[in-house]
This record gives sequence, C-alpha cells and structure tokens, in this order.
Amino acid sequence: MNASSNPIERSFEIAAERCADLTPLVYARLHSEHPETRTMFRTEGSELVKGSMLALTIDAILDFAGPRSGHFRMIECEISSHDAYGTPRDLFIAFFGVIAGTLREILDQDWSPEIDAAWRKLLDEIEQLVLQRTS
Repeated sequence: MNASSNPIERSFEIAAERCADLTPLVYARLHSEHPETRTMFRTEGSELVKGSMLALTIDAILDFAGPRSGHFRMIECEISSHDAYGTPRDLFIAFFGVIAGTLREILDQDWSPEIDAAWRKLLDEIEQLVLQRTS
C-alpha cells in the first residue's frame, strides 16, 4: 500500500495498521476527558451508535482535509442535530480533538511534525466552521 501524501489521511492509515477498531479508544478518551459524555449515550445499542458516529466523522474529516467533495458537509449538518440534542458546541468541537489525540497516541513516534501541523490546522478550521454556524 502506498502511503498517502495527505498527512491527515496518513495518520489514519498508520493507525489502521496498528488498531483494528478506533471506537473503544476514542470513546474511552472522550469519556475520560469529558466525563459528562458518559450519560449522553443510551445504554442499549450505544456501541453501534458510537461506531457509526465515529465512521461518519472520520469520513467527514478525510473529506474536509482532502478533496472536499461533499462528505465534510456532514459536520455542518451535525452541528444542528447536536444543538437539538443539547450538546454544547465546545464539546462538539472537542470530539475532533479527541480523535486526533487518540491517533497521536497510537502513532507514537510516527506522529511527525507534518502530521501534527496538519491536524492543528484542521482542528482550527473545524472550530471556525462550528463557531461561525448560527443556531
């Protein structure tokens, strides 16, 4: 497999080689950093919801960091639905940082300055997108 030239995509590729499922790691980190999220997911079926939510988020991130062919618009749509759920905007934004932090931990020494800079830029852009969106 050829490594992607896109640092965000490359970070997911490396993580995929080392970890079959990011879901438990991402949500363990989310719940650790933001304990209030523990009660935001129903007990039954929540693992499927979490997995689906993470997969859609990763799709949106990859599109936002790459071709912007449309999948990234899911972020804008989800701002509204999470507002309706009562999810604070700062927590919505934090989820993307949790994903980045999880990848950073998995990549360890392979988390390069280039990957770090790309993620910082992406997280800033997502934060701006969310903050500019009116309720």
